[in-house]
Amino acid sequence: MALLRVAPVLGMIVLAFGLTLGVPWGVSLAYGDAAQHTYPATMAVCAVLGLLLLAGGRRQLQSKDLQARDGILLVGLVWTLLPLLACLPLLLYFHQAGQPLRFAGAYFETMSGLTTTGSTVLTGLDQLPPSINLWRCFLQWIGGMGILVLAVAILPMLGVGGSQLFRAEATGPMKDSKLTPRITETAKGLWTVYCGLSLACLLAYRWGGMSWFDAWAHMFTTLSLGGLSTHDASFGFFQSPTLEWIAIVFMLLASCNFALYFVALVKRDPLKVWRDAEWRATIGLLVGASVAIALLLLAKGTYTDAGDTLRISLFNVVSIGSTTGYATVDYTLWPVFAPIVMIMLSGIATSAGSTGAGIKMARLVILLKQARREMRAIIHPRAVQPVTLAGHAIDNRTIFAVLGFMLMYGGTIIGLTLLLLLTDLSFDTAFSAVVASINNMGPGLNEVGPTGNYAGFSDTQLWICTLAMLLGRLEVLSFLVIFTPGFWRK
Repeated sequence: MALLRVAPVLGMIVLAFGLTLGVPWGVSLAYGDAAQHTYPATMAVCAVLGLLLLAGGRRQLQSKDLQARDGILLVGLVWTLLPLLACLPLLLYFHQAGQPLRFAGAYFETMSGLTTTGSTVLTGLDQLPPSINLWRCFLQWIGGMGILVLAVAILPMLGVGGSQLFRAEATGPMKDSKLTPRITETAKGLWTVYCGLSLACLLAYRWGGMSWFDAWAHMFTTLSLGGLSTHDASFGFFQSPTLEWIAIVFMLLASCNFALYFVALVKRDPLKVWRDAEWRATIGLLVGASVAIALLLLAKGTYTDAGDTLRISLFNVVSIGSTTGYATVDYTLWPVFAPIVMIMLSGIATSAGSTGAGIKMARLVILLKQARREMRAIIHPRAVQPVTLAGHAIDNRTIFAVLGFMLMYGGTIIGLTLLLLLTDLSFDTAFSAVVASINNMGPGLNEVGPTGNYAGFSDTQLWICTLAMLLGRLEVLSFLVIFTPGFWRK
């Protein structure tokens, strides 16, 4: 039975996840904040549940038994169960503080964290215990590269079966490609690059003037393209052009394929990054859109200083387009063209293999090249015109998979928007909330814009957005396939 086969692996992941609570617990003890008793209680729950899962599937502890569908099932279970465990410290702290937090809100908050969405239902962030703030941000960091990619890297029991988890967890149109002969080495390589860039970002933020606490918290949410902050004013709290330029650089780096950095590092060929078409398209689109919007803001008289306008535009456009979600100004007050373009960018302006979401730049390039091939076929119906990416021909199976994904992606946005409209939200709030959730971006328009949040949403509205975040993180098809009858047939 599939559930029994994945139970021991799920149990080990739950146990490992419980250990991550030691990070906020240590911060809580160091600061002496009011949340320090919530973490050992949650760790105990993780330990009991993890051991029960291990015991329940002890006869299935052979990695070779893991099949492709087992990896898909495990991914779905991990991304629904871990937010439940992660929200326990929030529920316990707010109950203890006499300000009970709705379960839907707590689950939404931690799903937002692990999926690197960056939406929040919490206000008064500046007054929260430091450990609670750090836990929210740390969730984004461990969710950014993917919990299961980390599991493949550190749990030797996965062995051969780890490839099934890696494919199920990986994002982008071509999930079967390997960077190294052993999938565990690939996972370790990706996490090495991720940690290296994280360290560089941490030191840069500290050099730029952040406190060590804020530097750690914002490093977690910058490299993961998550965007949660320890301040209600988001990144605008710092009022520092230096920190904004640092954030711009690392958001752009994190928007691109970490596997590309890994290959360039292994081959000692930094120019390999520049030669990658997807990397150039991602950086070019984000920077080009930022410059165009800066020119628009100058032309409309929104700002007058060209240097400041370029910086403000770069920061906010790159932040939204890369699905990070930081804000330094209320961009909804800009000419309406700008925020609409920014939200559209969040769906396409990150690379496959990055910590971003949306349809990914690789899919967009494939779709554009397929459209060009169809137009050429009208003129030259007998010509052989393969679709290529990075010098390699793309087979029709991949193209059909991209088309299928796009159909489900668009259909999901329409369907969930209609559900939110049934709850009497305005169209701009409902549509932007769904797009922001499925693209794991965070802020949207109107009620959920950069100066608002999701605190005013009802439980039903929060559950709809939570589902959108989960579907976006797992790229829709990888989650919905679990609910098809064929998935459960032998």
